[in-house]
Amino acid sequence: MSRTPGESRTDMKQQTTASRARRPQPDLATKVQPAQQRAANTFERILEAAAQTLDDVGIERLSTNLVCERAGLTPPALYRYFPNKYALLSELGRRLMLAQNECVGRWIGAEVVLHGEQALANALEGLLLDTYETTRRTPAGVWIMRALRAVPALQEVRLASHAEVTEAQTRLLAEVLPGVDRAELRLVSRVVVEMIYAAVEMLFDEAMDAKAVARIVAGMLASQLERSIPAAPPGKPAR
Repeated sequence: MSRTPGESRTDMKQQTTASRARRPQPDLATKVQPAQQRAANTFERILEAAAQTLDDVGIERLSTNLVCERAGLTPPALYRYFPNKYALLSELGRRLMLAQNECVGRWIGAEVVLHGEQALANALEGLLLDTYETTRRTPAGVWIMRALRAVPALQEVRLASHAEVTEAQTRLLAEVLPGVDRAELRLVSRVVVEMIYAAVEMLFDEAMDAKAVARIVAGMLASQLERSIPAAPPGKPAR
């Protein structure tokens, strides 16, 4: 799209965003949830084949026909549950986000927040590496992450998941730090969630030392978090 005289980049970006918003979005919802074991097995078989196919051919070439071929199913069997390939990607993305979110509870808790910057840095470093390994072990994990970023219709899966984690972390911080402005805690939590995710994406995009990246990112985030966290009150661990 070329700019007309007097038209700014901001104007062009707004026009592009509006154009995308007008486009019909694919249906991402599963049609039915399997109620019997046999149906559940078929459901999981489809998703397994979708992940394997995605890993082989990438986002653009992924199709329901290829998934059916790999799963040994007819298209009607797939369409009983998933209306299109984007619904498949949406379910794979939702599951990956859940697996990544489970990492947070293993590393971030009230005791970490109250033990100072180094404890925060250590926990965030562990969280980043855990999230990276969880994604790496997930079939087609890197491709699923890329789809959630690159496909406009799928971005809400990622954003909704990040919003859920942000709210959970905001509640945790508000409980242990009642004197800190909640809006500030929410903002800090949201930035941390996005930075961890972006760092994991970078590790898949470039050949970098995962531990070194995690250490640097964690140190930066812990330093910022420390500025938002006051000294521990009486009876709490010393910072």
